Amino acid sequence: MKENTNLSVCGIDCSACYCYGEMCSGCNDLSGKVFHVPEGKACAIYDCTVNQKQFKNCGECSKAPCEIWMKTRDPKYSDEEFAENVKTRIQALRGNE
Repeated sequence: MKENTNLSVCGIDCSACYCYGEMCSGCNDLSGKVFHVPEGKACAIYDCTVNQKQFKNCGECSKAPCEIWMKTRDPKYSDEEFAENVKTRIQALRGNE
């Protein structure tokens, strides 16, 4: 199976985002310093996963999905949609476990 290089550390396919390209080149290319975080800061998930724990992605962490995921929830999702989104992202990171 070919690895998706546009898969962020939290399992989002950056290339599927409407911001990918002009506004953002993706989490991995930007070392987590994406458009929606304060200038010069890394996304909290990226910071924890890569900078602090030195994992490749959250799929390597036994605590994922963790409190940081819940705190960085996209408000457009209902509770049910968010739960499904998290499940899909974890499966992408861990290879459909």
